[in-house]
Amino acid sequence: MHRAVQPEQKLHDPAEAPGAADKAARRAVTVFPVLVLAAGALGLLAPGTFEGWGTNVPYLLGVVMFCMGLTMTPLDFQGVVKRPWAVALGLVAHYVIMPGLGWLIAHALGLSPQLAAGVILVGCAPSGTASNVVTYLARGDVALSVSVATVSTVLAPLITPPLTLLLAGEYLPVDAGSMVTDILKTVLLPVIAGLLVRLLFGRYVDRVLGALPWLSALTIAAIVTIVVAGSAAAIKSAAALVLLAVVLHNGLGLALGYGAGKLSRLGPPASRAMAFEVGMQNSGLAASLATAHFSPLAALPAAVFSVWHNVSGALVAAWMARRPAGPQAAGSSPSGL
Repeated sequence: MHRAVQPEQKLHDPAEAPGAADKAARRAVTVFPVLVLAAGALGLLAPGTFEGWGTNVPYLLGVVMFCMGLTMTPLDFQGVVKRPWAVALGLVAHYVIMPGLGWLIAHALGLSPQLAAGVILVGCAPSGTASNVVTYLARGDVALSVSVATVSTVLAPLITPPLTLLLAGEYLPVDAGSMVTDILKTVLLPVIAGLLVRLLFGRYVDRVLGALPWLSALTIAAIVTIVVAGSAAAIKSAAALVLLAVVLHNGLGLALGYGAGKLSRLGPPASRAMAFEVGMQNSGLAASLATAHFSPLAALPAAVFSVWHNVSGALVAAWMARRPAGPQAAGSSPSGL
């Protein structure tokens, strides 16, 4: 889920000494995976406690996306106008590389139909929640990252369902029309509602922006708990294979995203943004769709991805931050977990 955790302060060049916003971003990237990991452990250890809660997942996702809308401003869309080529390249790379990798990994590992559909669905989801924060920490092009993340979310109702039908349809029946409706209700409409509230009542929203990151983080953790609890019985036998699939999916996505930026000669900061916008997925949306359209087991890859891509993103960002890069584009604050 994009921008679920938002260090809302405007950030300066990461080459400068870390300020309060930098520390907040690092804290969010550090705390969030731990929180999600604890949530998954809770679902695994006490699955009966959350029996029947699966129907709440779409509503919880709607809360996260509403928070995303509350943190958005018209500035987030300016990058699309200023650099349409770079944003278009990021979108194409995201919606080609990750779905394709999901399909290839499912075939290569011989995953069961439920797990294969889940891995593919993760690949077909829009860009991930922490991508903007880790782009900032990696000294990447935050403005480009925000633009790609925002547009990929807006276009998800048009792209995610047909891609899932094309690639996962050989494993399980896919009702693409119903999936479009679900994404509109749980993603696009809450985002638009949040954006409108921010535009109309910005003075009041500004007072609670500091609480939104943690509200979103707790809501995502609740989603993971429910998803893991729903497939707890299958986790012991499938966990190692699912983890392997997720690590390959995320790692190759990061590498190929960075490579796409390099081949297009976008420069190091933009290439770093491309790496995270391609390799980090909206796993909350994937979990919600998998639960609603397939099964709790199919949502397991999304739950594991939700933890892993934040850990790997933080590690890759720390490594990149130690390597020289040009100045990042200004004008946007990073989105979050």
